Amino acid sequence: MSAELIILFMFSSMLLSMLTGQRVFAVIGFVGVVAAAILWGNGGFELGFSAAMKLMKWYPLLTLPMFIFMGYLLSESGIAEDLYKAFHVWMGGLRGGLAVGTIGLMVIISAMNGLSVAGMAIGATIALPELLKRGYDKTMVTGVIQAGSSLGILVPPSVVLVLYGMIARQPVGQLWLAGAFPGLLLAALFIIYIVIRCHLNPALGPVLPKEERDIPLSEKLKLLRAGILPFLIFFLMMGLFLMGHTSLVESSAVGALSALVVAAVKGRLGNGVLTRTIEQTLGITCMFMWIILAALCFGAVFDGLGAVRAIEGLLINDWGLSPWTILILMQLSFILMGMFLDDTAMLVIVAPLYIPLVGKLGFDLIWYGVLYTITCQISYMTPPFGYNLFLMRAMAPPEVSLGDIYRSVWPFVIIMMIGLAIIMAFPQIALWLPEHVNVRG
Repeated sequence: MSAELIILFMFSSMLLSMLTGQRVFAVIGFVGVVAAAILWGNGGFELGFSAAMKLMKWYPLLTLPMFIFMGYLLSESGIAEDLYKAFHVWMGGLRGGLAVGTIGLMVIISAMNGLSVAGMAIGATIALPELLKRGYDKTMVTGVIQAGSSLGILVPPSVVLVLYGMIARQPVGQLWLAGAFPGLLLAALFIIYIVIRCHLNPALGPVLPKEERDIPLSEKLKLLRAGILPFLIFFLMMGLFLMGHTSLVESSAVGALSALVVAAVKGRLGNGVLTRTIEQTLGITCMFMWIILAALCFGAVFDGLGAVRAIEGLLINDWGLSPWTILILMQLSFILMGMFLDDTAMLVIVAPLYIPLVGKLGFDLIWYGVLYTITCQISYMTPPFGYNLFLMRAMAPPEVSLGDIYRSVWPFVIIMMIGLAIIMAFPQIALWLPEHVNVRG
């Protein structure tokens, strides 16, 4: 059997196995190990063991539990809620100001968490009820929260970029730096859209009543103190990292410890907060570790088969496609898969083929990591089975229907596609910071 047919058989077996409802990592790892055993006999079983050892030796993986712990602790301890109150007062006089403040909140939460699910939880439980109570259009603000929460997988410290760095063998610190400006670009595009749309139709985002806005300046400044601690945590974590005083893993430990100290000082560790945070951290971390383990095993089989050379020959030599055409087709395939799979499943399934091929086509793998992550953001919000759609459905109040949620995302999906096109056309948006800032791994 040719390598191409073996690859096709592996993919089809994996997709069929997923229809059984088994967990993604179990399906991918099982197909990888069985294929290795069939192809290379008893020695093939060593692939799984070798993948596990490679995973355990990958030092940057220690950042995963640290950042996940920090993000969940900030959410559970109510620090994010304090921050939103400050946005509420300072931005309430602008049409759509609370929606703009929600995007700002999401950017800050993303910069302290690295996962979209925490931003979604905070936005749906804190911001959404307040926005609806203030008369904001439910369709628009539902889209705002979904789009804002998706920034968590792009703005550093992105957990998804940690996973990409492991599979693509790229430095995570450089990937984080590459995601910073694109993440801020997308946030700025969201804000511009909200301001323009609410200016054209003020009923979508009314200003706060005057009596709520006319509070003494001293009170407004007092509310700003809610943002001091989150910014202090971010500075201690990322500032020391960017200045070269801490390594990647050390900065994650600084962030986790800072969040714990802040929560303790504010008296927010009672009522089982620390227990819930540790349980959530353990669950998410184990999930990511199993997925990376399965990906390494599956990718090792592909490397042994020469799958990348086969696909490269098919697309370039047989079909005559240009590198940019192949790259665009890759992104479209991610969007299509994202309608049915989450970001980690997509990366694990196609990374063994796509990432080496991108390198052979002459593209920068750091830059491509940003493109992949933005495409994941788009697929998170794309019907029928976008990940964020169902998270929002589970967290939204009863008056927000599934139809409202589906309609809410399309303007932001279009904005993300525009942002993706801008970064594809101008790679230096992503690459300037990694080229000019030296960080310790």
